[in-house]
Amino acid sequence: MEHITLLLAIVVVTALVFDFTNGFHDTANAMATTISTGALKPKTAVAMSAVLNLIGAFLSVEVAKTISGGIVNENGLRTEVIFAALVGAILWNLLTWLLGLPSSSSHALFGGLIGAAVMSAGWSSINGGTVVTKVLLPAIAAPLVAGIAAMLATRLTYRINRNVTDPNQLKSTAKGYRAGQIASAGLVSLAHGTNDAQKTMGIITLALVTSGVLAPGSNPPLWVIVSAGVAIALGTYLGGWRIIRTMGKGLTDLRPPQGFAAQTSAATVILASSHLGFSLSTTQSCSGAVMGAGLGRKGGVVRWSTATRMFVAWGLTLPAAALVGAAAEFLTKQGTWGITLTAILLVGGSFAIWVASRRQPVDHTNVNDTDGVDEPQGVVTTAIAAVQPPPVGAPASDLMTTIPAPASAPDDPARPPATV
Repeated sequence: MEHITLLLAIVVVTALVFDFTNGFHDTANAMATTISTGALKPKTAVAMSAVLNLIGAFLSVEVAKTISGGIVNENGLRTEVIFAALVGAILWNLLTWLLGLPSSSSHALFGGLIGAAVMSAGWSSINGGTVVTKVLLPAIAAPLVAGIAAMLATRLTYRINRNVTDPNQLKSTAKGYRAGQIASAGLVSLAHGTNDAQKTMGIITLALVTSGVLAPGSNPPLWVIVSAGVAIALGTYLGGWRIIRTMGKGLTDLRPPQGFAAQTSAATVILASSHLGFSLSTTQSCSGAVMGAGLGRKGGVVRWSTATRMFVAWGLTLPAAALVGAAAEFLTKQGTWGITLTAILLVGGSFAIWVASRRQPVDHTNVNDTDGVDEPQGVVTTAIAAVQPPPVGAPASDLMTTIPAPASAPDDPARPPATV
Protein backbone atom coordinates (compact mmCIF):
# COMPACT_ATOMS: atom_id res chain seq x y z
CA MET A 1 0.00 0.00 0.00
CA GLU A 2 2.85 2.41 0.71
CA HIS A 3 3.89 2.35 -2.98
CA ILE A 4 0.55 3.65 -4.29
CA THR A 5 0.96 6.96 -6.12
CA LEU A 6 -1.68 9.66 -6.60
CA LEU A 7 -2.44 8.47 -10.13
CA LEU A 8 -2.75 4.86 -9.00
CA ALA A 9 -5.05 5.94 -6.15
CA ILE A 10 -7.25 7.77 -8.68
CA VAL A 11 -7.39 4.65 -10.82
CA VAL A 12 -8.34 2.46 -7.84
CA VAL A 13 -11.10 4.87 -6.80
CA THR A 14 -12.38 5.06 -10.40
CA ALA A 15 -12.41 1.26 -10.59
CA LEU A 16 -14.50 1.10 -7.42
CA VAL A 17 -16.88 3.68 -8.91
CA PHE A 18 -17.26 1.40 -11.93
CA ASP A 19 -17.90 -1.51 -9.55
CA PHE A 20 -20.60 0.59 -7.87
CA THR A 21 -22.29 1.31 -11.23
CA ASN A 22 -21.97 -2.37 -12.09
CA GLY A 23 -23.89 -3.17 -8.91
CA PHE A 24 -26.91 -0.96 -9.53
CA HIS A 25 -26.81 -1.63 -13.27
CA ASP A 26 -27.03 -5.39 -12.74
CA THR A 27 -29.40 -5.61 -9.76
CA ALA A 28 -32.11 -6.48 -12.28
CA ASN A 29 -30.29 -9.68 -13.18
CA ALA A 30 -31.09 -11.24 -9.83
CA MET A 31 -34.18 -9.45 -8.60
CA ALA A 32 -36.28 -8.17 -11.53
CA THR A 33 -38.49 -11.25 -11.80
CA THR A 34 -38.74 -11.64 -8.03
CA ILE A 35 -39.91 -8.04 -7.68
CA SER A 36 -42.26 -8.10 -10.67
CA THR A 37 -44.07 -11.26 -9.50
CA GLY A 38 -44.39 -9.93 -5.94
CA ALA A 39 -42.32 -12.70 -4.37
CA LEU A 40 -40.32 -10.04 -2.49
CA LYS A 41 -40.84 -6.37 -1.79
CA PRO A 42 -38.47 -4.16 -3.83
CA LYS A 43 -36.31 -2.87 -0.96
CA THR A 44 -36.12 -6.30 0.67
CA ALA A 45 -35.05 -7.83 -2.64
CA VAL A 46 -32.19 -5.39 -3.28
CA ALA A 47 -30.97 -5.66 0.33
CA MET A 48 -30.84 -9.44 0.05
CA SER A 49 -29.07 -9.20 -3.29
CA ALA A 50 -26.49 -6.77 -1.89
CA VAL A 51 -25.52 -9.08 0.96
CA LEU A 52 -25.16 -12.10 -1.33
CA ASN A 53 -23.13 -10.09 -3.86
CA LEU A 54 -20.71 -9.26 -1.07
CA ILE A 55 -20.41 -12.90 -0.05
CA GLY A 56 -19.97 -14.02 -3.65
CA ALA A 57 -16.99 -11.71 -4.11
CA PHE A 58 -14.94 -13.92 -1.78
CA LEU A 59 -15.67 -17.25 -3.47
CA SER A 60 -13.23 -17.20 -6.41
CA VAL A 61 -10.53 -15.21 -8.22
CA GLU A 62 -10.46 -17.06 -11.55
CA VAL A 63 -12.25 -14.33 -13.50
CA ALA A 64 -10.06 -11.65 -11.90
CA LYS A 65 -6.96 -13.52 -13.12
CA THR A 66 -8.40 -13.69 -16.64
CA ILE A 67 -8.75 -9.89 -16.73
CA SER A 68 -5.54 -8.95 -14.94
CA GLY A 69 -3.34 -11.25 -16.99
CA GLY A 70 -5.28 -12.44 -20.01
CA ILE A 71 -7.01 -9.84 -22.19
CA VAL A 72 -4.14 -7.35 -22.54
CA ASN A 73 -0.39 -7.71 -22.30
CA GLU A 74 0.81 -6.33 -18.99
CA ASN A 75 4.33 -5.49 -20.18
CA GLY A 76 4.65 -1.83 -21.09
CA LEU A 77 1.05 -1.01 -20.18
CA ARG A 78 0.69 2.38 -18.48
CA THR A 79 -1.56 3.04 -15.49
CA GLU A 80 -3.25 5.83 -17.45
CA VAL A 81 -4.60 3.20 -19.84
CA ILE A 82 -6.57 1.59 -17.02
CA PHE A 83 -8.04 4.97 -16.09
CA ALA A 84 -9.10 5.63 -19.68
CA ALA A 85 -10.68 2.18 -19.93
CA LEU A 86 -12.75 2.79 -16.81
CA VAL A 87 -13.98 6.14 -18.17
CA GLY A 88 -15.41 4.38 -21.22
CA ALA A 89 -17.03 1.65 -19.12
CA ILE A 90 -18.61 4.00 -16.57
CA LEU A 91 -20.13 6.37 -19.13
CA TRP A 92 -21.63 3.50 -21.15
CA ASN A 93 -23.06 1.93 -17.98
CA LEU A 94 -24.71 5.19 -16.99
CA LEU A 95 -26.08 5.86 -20.46
CA THR A 96 -27.71 2.43 -20.78
CA TRP A 97 -29.05 2.75 -17.23
CA LEU A 98 -30.69 6.06 -18.20
CA LEU A 99 -32.33 4.31 -21.17
CA GLY A 100 -33.36 1.34 -19.02
CA LEU A 101 -31.45 -1.11 -21.21
CA PRO A 102 -29.91 -4.20 -19.56
CA SER A 103 -26.59 -4.05 -21.39
CA SER A 104 -23.41 -5.77 -20.27
CA SER A 105 -21.21 -4.03 -17.69
CA SER A 106 -18.61 -6.68 -18.42
CA HIS A 107 -18.41 -5.87 -22.11
CA ALA A 108 -18.35 -2.16 -21.32
CA LEU A 109 -15.26 -2.81 -19.20
CA PHE A 110 -13.64 -5.03 -21.82
CA GLY A 111 -14.41 -2.54 -24.58
CA GLY A 112 -12.92 0.35 -22.66
CA LEU A 113 -9.83 -1.69 -21.84
CA ILE A 114 -9.32 -2.84 -25.43
CA GLY A 115 -9.86 0.64 -26.91
CA ALA A 116 -7.50 2.30 -24.44
CA ALA A 117 -4.82 -0.37 -24.86
CA VAL A 118 -4.93 -0.17 -28.66
CA MET A 119 -4.67 3.64 -28.55
CA SER A 120 -1.71 3.36 -26.18
CA ALA A 121 0.33 0.49 -27.65
CA GLY A 122 -1.40 -0.76 -30.81
CA TRP A 123 -3.17 -4.01 -31.58
CA SER A 124 -0.22 -6.07 -30.41
CA SER A 125 -1.17 -5.21 -26.83
CA ILE A 126 -4.35 -7.32 -27.10
CA ASN A 127 -4.38 -11.09 -26.62
CA GLY A 128 -6.82 -11.90 -29.38
CA GLY A 129 -7.13 -15.57 -28.52
CA THR A 130 -8.21 -14.82 -24.95
CA VAL A 131 -10.71 -12.20 -26.13
CA VAL A 132 -12.32 -14.69 -28.52
CA THR A 133 -12.40 -17.75 -26.25
CA LYS A 134 -13.17 -16.13 -22.91
CA VAL A 135 -15.18 -13.05 -23.90
CA LEU A 136 -16.78 -13.21 -27.36
CA LEU A 137 -17.75 -16.89 -27.49
CA PRO A 138 -19.28 -16.87 -23.99
CA ALA A 139 -21.16 -13.69 -24.95
CA ILE A 140 -22.86 -15.60 -27.76
CA ALA A 141 -23.29 -18.91 -25.99
CA ALA A 142 -24.41 -17.75 -22.53
CA PRO A 143 -27.80 -16.17 -23.42
CA LEU A 144 -28.61 -19.04 -25.79
CA VAL A 145 -27.75 -21.74 -23.25
CA ALA A 146 -29.55 -19.95 -20.42
CA GLY A 147 -32.57 -19.25 -22.63
CA ILE A 148 -32.93 -22.82 -23.87
CA ALA A 149 -32.44 -24.20 -20.36
CA ALA A 150 -35.07 -21.81 -18.93
CA MET A 151 -37.55 -22.65 -21.69
CA LEU A 152 -37.17 -26.40 -21.14
CA ALA A 153 -37.32 -26.00 -17.36
CA THR A 154 -40.50 -23.92 -17.66
CA ARG A 155 -42.20 -26.46 -19.88
CA LEU A 156 -41.17 -29.30 -17.57
CA THR A 157 -42.50 -27.40 -14.56
CA TYR A 158 -45.92 -26.86 -16.10
CA ARG A 159 -46.09 -30.44 -17.40
CA ILE A 160 -45.33 -31.90 -13.97
CA ASN A 161 -48.16 -29.89 -12.42
CA ARG A 162 -50.64 -30.09 -15.28
CA ASN A 163 -53.01 -32.42 -13.37
CA VAL A 164 -53.10 -30.36 -10.19
CA THR A 165 -56.65 -29.00 -9.88
CA ASP A 166 -57.41 -28.87 -6.16
CA PRO A 167 -57.51 -25.22 -5.01
CA ASN A 168 -55.53 -25.94 -1.84
CA GLN A 169 -52.86 -27.76 -3.81
CA LEU A 170 -52.72 -24.89 -6.27
CA LYS A 171 -52.20 -22.41 -3.45
CA SER A 172 -49.44 -24.56 -1.95
CA THR A 173 -47.81 -24.94 -5.36
CA ALA A 174 -47.88 -21.17 -5.95
CA LYS A 175 -46.33 -20.51 -2.53
CA GLY A 176 -43.70 -23.15 -3.20
CA TYR A 177 -42.69 -21.54 -6.47
CA ARG A 178 -42.48 -18.13 -4.84
CA ALA A 179 -40.19 -19.57 -2.18
CA GLY A 180 -38.14 -21.27 -4.89
CA GLN A 181 -37.97 -18.00 -6.78
CA ILE A 182 -36.55 -16.24 -3.73
CA ALA A 183 -33.94 -18.98 -3.29
CA SER A 184 -32.96 -18.94 -6.96
CA ALA A 185 -32.76 -15.13 -6.93
CA GLY A 186 -30.34 -15.42 -4.03
CA LEU A 187 -28.30 -17.90 -6.05
CA VAL A 188 -28.12 -15.47 -8.97
CA SER A 189 -26.98 -12.70 -6.60
CA LEU A 190 -24.29 -14.96 -5.21
CA ALA A 191 -23.22 -15.89 -8.73
CA HIS A 192 -23.17 -12.23 -9.78
CA GLY A 193 -20.85 -11.33 -6.91
CA THR A 194 -18.63 -14.27 -7.80
CA ASN A 195 -18.37 -13.21 -11.45
CA ASP A 196 -18.77 -9.43 -11.68
CA ALA A 197 -17.01 -8.26 -8.52
CA GLN A 198 -13.96 -10.14 -9.77
CA LYS A 199 -13.82 -7.99 -12.88
CA THR A 200 -13.09 -4.93 -10.79
CA MET A 201 -10.61 -6.96 -8.74
CA GLY A 202 -8.87 -7.86 -11.98
CA ILE A 203 -8.75 -4.24 -13.16
CA ILE A 204 -7.31 -3.00 -9.85
CA THR A 205 -4.79 -5.84 -9.84
CA LEU A 206 -3.80 -4.96 -13.40
CA ALA A 207 -3.28 -1.33 -12.33
CA LEU A 208 -1.13 -2.48 -9.41
CA VAL A 209 0.95 -4.63 -11.77
CA THR A 210 1.44 -1.81 -14.31
CA SER A 211 2.58 0.47 -11.46
CA GLY A 212 5.08 -2.07 -10.18
CA VAL A 213 3.28 -2.65 -6.88
CA LEU A 214 2.56 -6.30 -7.72
CA ALA A 215 4.43 -8.85 -9.80
CA PRO A 216 2.78 -9.99 -13.06
CA GLY A 217 0.45 -12.93 -12.53
CA SER A 218 -0.30 -12.06 -8.90
CA ASN A 219 -3.67 -12.81 -7.32
CA PRO A 220 -5.74 -9.86 -6.05
CA PRO A 221 -4.67 -8.77 -2.54
CA LEU A 222 -7.23 -9.12 0.25
CA TRP A 223 -7.91 -5.37 0.45
CA VAL A 224 -8.77 -5.39 -3.26
CA ILE A 225 -11.23 -8.28 -2.79
CA VAL A 226 -12.88 -6.59 0.19
CA SER A 227 -13.19 -3.15 -1.42
CA ALA A 228 -14.57 -4.57 -4.69
CA GLY A 229 -17.11 -6.67 -2.81
CA VAL A 230 -18.30 -3.73 -0.71
CA ALA A 231 -18.55 -1.41 -3.75
CA ILE A 232 -20.69 -3.80 -5.80
CA ALA A 233 -22.87 -4.56 -2.76
CA LEU A 234 -23.55 -0.84 -2.15
CA GLY A 235 -24.41 -0.33 -5.81
CA THR A 236 -26.74 -3.32 -5.71
CA TYR A 237 -28.55 -1.96 -2.66
CA LEU A 238 -29.09 1.36 -4.44
CA GLY A 239 -31.11 -0.56 -7.03
CA GLY A 240 -31.07 0.03 -10.79
CA TRP A 241 -34.84 0.50 -10.86
CA ARG A 242 -35.04 1.51 -14.51
CA ILE A 243 -33.45 -1.72 -15.69
CA ILE A 244 -35.42 -3.76 -13.15
CA ARG A 245 -38.61 -2.42 -14.74
CA THR A 246 -37.42 -3.43 -18.22
CA MET A 247 -36.35 -6.92 -17.16
CA GLY A 248 -39.42 -7.57 -15.01
CA LYS A 249 -42.08 -5.94 -17.17
CA GLY A 250 -40.70 -5.07 -20.57
CA LEU A 251 -39.56 -8.43 -21.97
CA THR A 252 -42.40 -10.77 -21.05
CA ASP A 253 -45.13 -11.45 -18.50
CA LEU A 254 -43.73 -13.81 -15.90
CA ARG A 255 -45.36 -15.94 -13.23
CA PRO A 256 -43.59 -17.50 -10.25
CA PRO A 257 -42.87 -20.88 -11.93
CA GLN A 258 -41.28 -19.06 -14.88
CA GLY A 259 -39.28 -16.77 -12.60
CA PHE A 260 -37.97 -19.78 -10.70
CA ALA A 261 -36.95 -21.54 -13.93
CA ALA A 262 -35.31 -18.43 -15.39
CA GLN A 263 -33.24 -17.58 -12.32
CA THR A 264 -32.13 -21.15 -11.66
CA SER A 265 -30.98 -21.56 -15.27
CA ALA A 266 -29.12 -18.24 -15.26
CA ALA A 267 -27.42 -18.94 -11.94
CA THR A 268 -26.20 -22.33 -13.17
CA VAL A 269 -24.67 -20.80 -16.29
CA ILE A 270 -23.00 -17.95 -14.36
CA LEU A 271 -21.53 -20.16 -11.63
CA ALA A 272 -20.20 -22.65 -14.16
CA SER A 273 -18.53 -19.86 -16.14
CA SER A 274 -16.97 -18.38 -13.01
CA HIS A 275 -15.46 -21.76 -12.14
CA LEU A 276 -13.98 -22.02 -15.64
CA GLY A 277 -12.70 -18.43 -15.65
CA PHE A 278 -15.06 -17.30 -18.43
CA SER A 279 -15.86 -13.62 -17.91
CA LEU A 280 -19.33 -13.71 -19.41
CA SER A 281 -22.08 -11.13 -19.10
CA THR A 282 -24.48 -11.91 -16.28
CA THR A 283 -26.91 -9.47 -17.90
CA GLN A 284 -27.02 -11.43 -21.14
CA SER A 285 -27.38 -14.74 -19.29
CA CYS A 286 -30.28 -13.49 -17.17
CA SER A 287 -32.00 -11.72 -20.08
CA GLY A 288 -31.75 -14.85 -22.20
CA ALA A 289 -33.21 -16.91 -19.36
CA VAL A 290 -36.14 -14.49 -18.93
CA MET A 291 -36.98 -14.68 -22.62
CA GLY A 292 -36.67 -18.47 -22.60
CA ALA A 293 -39.01 -18.70 -19.62
CA GLY A 294 -41.47 -16.42 -21.40
CA LEU A 295 -41.58 -18.73 -24.41
CA GLY A 296 -41.71 -21.86 -22.27
CA ARG A 297 -45.27 -21.27 -21.03
CA LYS A 298 -48.21 -21.87 -23.37
CA GLY A 299 -49.61 -18.51 -24.31
CA GLY A 300 -46.45 -16.78 -23.11
CA VAL A 301 -44.84 -14.32 -25.48
CA VAL A 302 -41.75 -12.12 -25.67
CA ARG A 303 -42.00 -8.44 -26.55
CA TRP A 304 -39.58 -8.54 -29.42
CA SER A 305 -39.45 -4.77 -29.94
CA THR A 306 -38.01 -4.40 -26.42
CA ALA A 307 -35.76 -7.40 -26.98
CA THR A 308 -34.50 -5.90 -30.24
CA ARG A 309 -33.47 -2.65 -28.54
CA MET A 310 -31.68 -4.75 -25.94
CA PHE A 311 -29.88 -6.78 -28.63
CA VAL A 312 -28.74 -3.56 -30.33
CA ALA A 313 -27.35 -2.31 -27.01
CA TRP A 314 -25.50 -5.60 -26.56
CA GLY A 315 -23.91 -5.27 -29.97
CA LEU A 316 -22.92 -1.64 -29.45
CA THR A 317 -21.54 -2.03 -25.93
CA LEU A 318 -18.05 -3.28 -26.64
CA PRO A 319 -17.26 -1.01 -29.65
CA ALA A 320 -18.89 2.08 -28.08
CA ALA A 321 -16.98 1.68 -24.81
CA ALA A 322 -13.83 1.00 -26.84
CA LEU A 323 -14.21 4.28 -28.73
CA VAL A 324 -14.73 6.26 -25.52
CA GLY A 325 -11.81 4.45 -23.88
CA ALA A 326 -9.59 5.22 -26.88
CA ALA A 327 -10.59 8.89 -26.83
CA ALA A 328 -9.91 9.08 -23.10
CA GLU A 329 -6.52 7.45 -23.58
CA PHE A 330 -5.69 9.96 -26.32
CA LEU A 331 -6.26 12.72 -23.76
CA THR A 332 -4.33 11.03 -20.94
CA LYS A 333 -1.32 10.62 -23.25
CA GLN A 334 -1.02 14.41 -23.33
CA GLY A 335 0.14 14.54 -19.72
CA THR A 336 -1.25 15.87 -16.48
CA TRP A 337 -3.64 18.33 -18.12
CA GLY A 338 -5.06 15.52 -20.27
CA ILE A 339 -5.66 13.29 -17.26
CA THR A 340 -7.31 16.20 -15.43
CA LEU A 341 -9.54 16.99 -18.42
CA THR A 342 -10.55 13.33 -18.72
CA ALA A 343 -11.54 13.26 -15.06
CA ILE A 344 -13.56 16.47 -15.48
CA LEU A 345 -15.35 15.04 -18.52
CA LEU A 346 -16.15 11.85 -16.61
CA VAL A 347 -17.63 13.74 -13.66
CA GLY A 348 -19.49 16.18 -15.92
CA GLY A 349 -20.91 13.44 -18.14
CA SER A 350 -22.02 11.40 -15.14
CA PHE A 351 -23.72 14.42 -13.58
CA ALA A 352 -25.52 15.28 -16.82
CA ILE A 353 -26.88 11.73 -17.10
CA TRP A 354 -28.06 11.84 -13.49
CA VAL A 355 -29.85 15.16 -14.08
CA ALA A 356 -31.57 13.69 -17.15
CA SER A 357 -32.72 10.69 -15.10
CA ARG A 358 -34.53 13.00 -12.65
CA ARG A 359 -36.99 14.08 -15.34
CA GLN A 360 -38.79 10.73 -15.13
CA PRO A 361 -37.56 9.08 -11.93
CA VAL A 362 -38.03 5.35 -11.35
CA ASP A 363 -37.62 3.94 -7.85
CA HIS A 364 -38.95 1.20 -5.60
CA THR A 365 -42.35 2.90 -5.38
CA ASN A 366 -43.13 2.75 -9.12
CA VAL A 367 -40.83 0.02 -10.44
CA ASN A 368 -43.81 -2.26 -11.17
CA ASP A 369 -45.84 0.40 -12.98
CA THR A 370 -46.64 -0.54 -16.54
CA ASP A 371 -46.85 2.99 -17.95
CA GLY A 372 -44.50 3.19 -20.89
CA VAL A 373 -43.65 -0.51 -20.70
CA ASP A 374 -46.52 -2.27 -22.44
CA GLU A 375 -46.29 -2.18 -26.20
CA PRO A 376 -48.57 -3.15 -29.06
CA GLN A 377 -48.09 -6.73 -30.11
CA GLY A 378 -45.75 -7.17 -33.03
CA VAL A 379 -45.96 -9.72 -35.83
CA VAL A 380 -43.98 -12.39 -33.99
CA THR A 381 -45.90 -11.95 -30.74
CA THR A 382 -49.25 -12.09 -32.53
CA ALA A 383 -48.22 -15.22 -34.42
CA ILE A 384 -47.12 -17.04 -31.27
CA ALA A 385 -50.31 -16.09 -29.47
CA ALA A 386 -52.37 -17.35 -32.41
CA VAL A 387 -50.62 -20.72 -32.44
CA GLN A 388 -50.99 -21.26 -28.70
CA PRO A 389 -54.05 -19.27 -27.58
CA PRO A 390 -54.85 -19.29 -23.87
CA PRO A 391 -58.27 -20.65 -22.90
CA VAL A 392 -61.13 -18.32 -22.16
CA GLY A 393 -61.96 -18.05 -18.49
CA ALA A 394 -61.38 -16.01 -15.38
CA PRO A 395 -58.54 -17.12 -13.10
CA ALA A 396 -58.97 -17.21 -9.35
CA SER A 397 -58.29 -13.77 -7.94
CA ASP A 398 -56.44 -15.03 -4.89
CA LEU A 399 -53.76 -16.59 -7.04
CA MET A 400 -53.20 -13.65 -9.35
CA THR A 401 -49.63 -12.42 -9.56
CA THR A 402 -48.75 -8.76 -9.73
CA ILE A 403 -48.06 -8.98 -13.47
CA PRO A 404 -51.03 -8.75 -15.87
CA ALA A 405 -50.91 -11.73 -18.17
CA PRO A 406 -53.20 -13.68 -20.52
CA ALA A 407 -55.42 -16.32 -18.94
CA SER A 408 -53.33 -19.40 -18.28
CA ALA A 409 -53.31 -22.67 -20.11
CA PRO A 410 -54.79 -25.73 -18.30
CA ASP A 411 -51.32 -26.92 -17.26
CA ASP A 412 -50.47 -23.77 -15.29
CA PRO A 413 -49.61 -25.04 -11.78
CA ALA A 414 -50.14 -21.61 -10.21
CA ARG A 415 -53.78 -21.29 -11.27
CA PRO A 416 -56.98 -23.43 -11.27
CA PRO A 417 -58.48 -24.59 -14.58
CA ALA A 418 -60.79 -22.21 -16.37
CA THR A 419 -64.51 -22.60 -15.93
CA VAL A 420 -66.94 -22.40 -18.79
